[in-house]
Amino acid sequence: MRRIFFMLTLSLLTAALLAQEAPQRGRIKNFDTEKGTVTISTADGKDVEAAIVPQTQFRGADNETSAKIREKGLPAGTNVMFKTRQEGGKVVLEGIRVPDQAAGDGQQKAGGKAGGKGAQGPAPPPPRDSIGLKPLTEMGNETYKGESGGLYGNGSNDPPAAQQEAAKKAVARIKPLDAQGKPSPNGKIGLVSVGMSNTTQEFSVFTKLADTDAQKSEKVAVVDLAQGGQIPDRWNDPSSDAGKKVWGTVDQRLKQADVSNEQVQVAWVKQALVQQAQFGEFPAHAKKLENDLVASLQLLKRRFPNLQLAYMSSRIYGGYATTALNPEPYAYEGAFSVRWIIDRQIKGDPALNADPAKGEVKAPVVLWGPYLWGDGTTPRNDGLVWNRDDLRDNDGTHPSPSGQKKVADMLVKFFHSDPYAKAWYLRQ
Repeated sequence: MRRIFFMLTLSLLTAALLAQEAPQRGRIKNFDTEKGTVTISTADGKDVEAAIVPQTQFRGADNETSAKIREKGLPAGTNVMFKTRQEGGKVVLEGIRVPDQAAGDGQQKAGGKAGGKGAQGPAPPPPRDSIGLKPLTEMGNETYKGESGGLYGNGSNDPPAAQQEAAKKAVARIKPLDAQGKPSPNGKIGLVSVGMSNTTQEFSVFTKLADTDAQKSEKVAVVDLAQGGQIPDRWNDPSSDAGKKVWGTVDQRLKQADVSNEQVQVAWVKQALVQQAQFGEFPAHAKKLENDLVASLQLLKRRFPNLQLAYMSSRIYGGYATTALNPEPYAYEGAFSVRWIIDRQIKGDPALNADPAKGEVKAPVVLWGPYLWGDGTTPRNDGLVWNRDDLRDNDGTHPSPSGQKKVADMLVKFFHSDPYAKAWYLRQ
């Protein structure tokens, strides 16, 4: 009974901390277990010192117990959600919660290092329904920090003629293959996802929709290879412990789906950095992501020799973020990394060569997949909005079930309508 009461109390506390008007957001400045006090720097720059009382409840990342936090405290710099009250002329801490950042896109526990570099980044701005930016698809002739609008630049959302021609050649090479990669009427066209937690959460829902899609070709085998916490650095180093785990999971999932490396021909790639602030302001962090993604595309081509097309997407809206994991404007700015990669391939960068007539093939043909970003509750021209309940309560960064469904639906629409996708995705 006592345990049930405790769990109920903890659940009520969590609900209260996540309610829009109840919690405050801040970072631990000092946690003094001997004195029983905690000092928290709030988002508006004020310091709140509160007394820890027997009734104070704690919830840590990775299911860290309340007793453990009470005994050992929390490191300075830890992002938290907290609630206080006035009692007997002093400020009392009712409860404190550490968002589960480690379960996300590779961010480690509070106080640790993300991706092997830098300390925990600054707390993000307060959650906002809008950040006042235009989606790339609607910028037209406007610019953002010197970058033109449009997915492909210069206000255009369509690939330039050269990239269209490259895509047509790639599509012509996509056909059912047997396990050894030879054309076969009974073969498969492997469509896989590559990326981190958001990617697998969204693509796993798409996979279920694809499995029941009567218009999808029966030759197309959809396999979710994206994995929680597996950012580009981890995919790109197969010999490391993290890389062995990533690629071991890849091998396992392909085997379960009865799809060989040689049958994988199309990939949806959606990646991000952890705490981009540590890599500098735009364009520095976006350049870091660009270079990481180029390395990923090269590795994917080596692993999957018949990979012809890579559709890339950037992140969904990050304005509701309550952690430094991936807030705005970084979520928005990651789209330019994709843009630059495609532009490099168009201009003939050998590192991204996809044409065997021009030398060693290093990468698949790269195109935009569905563009997922929208300015919160401000509707895009196609009606897309990102409401607060489309993102998970614990971090405002990962999609909730409704957010996952939105992305999955956009993927279905994309593969049904994109001229370079429907040719192989749909039944002929």
